[in-house]
Amino acid sequence: MRKLWLFLLAAIRRGCATHSEVNRERLASLPQHYSQFDMALAWEVKPAGKETVVQGVVKNLRYAFMDGIEVWIAAVDAAGKTRARSVCYILSQQIKQDEVAPFSIKLPVLVEPGTLLQFTYKYQGSDGGEGGVNWMQSFESVVPGL
Repeated sequence: MRKLWLFLLAAIRRGCATHSEVNRERLASLPQHYSQFDMALAWEVKPAGKETVVQGVVKNLRYAFMDGIEVWIAAVDAAGKTRARSVCYILSQQIKQDEVAPFSIKLPVLVEPGTLLQFTYKYQGSDGGEGGVNWMQSFESVVPGL
């Protein structure tokens, strides 16, 4: 029985390591990238019928722990009007420094190449002591040719 328990524990650990490795590989391989002092993001934009899916990963570069991570994306047309906005909450997962977590956001419109995407990410960062910081950062990216 003990051998079975150790085998199951090893299998679970191996599964987690594999998932983490996949996310790290995605960070390097996805076509779009952004990096700041606190977080790195990588993503791809895909049409999905009459909608658009933005899938990617975030990496904690700065804090011992990040909690309550939100990734918001707004699609803005050439006239500056917001056509759609959606969010992904990475709430169930505390991300330690240098860890990577996935996100997926569905915009209810089909975006054209050249459309401006406005990204905003929010989180609570902590270095392990009392308190911490609530942080929000924004940046823009143009949708590449699909």
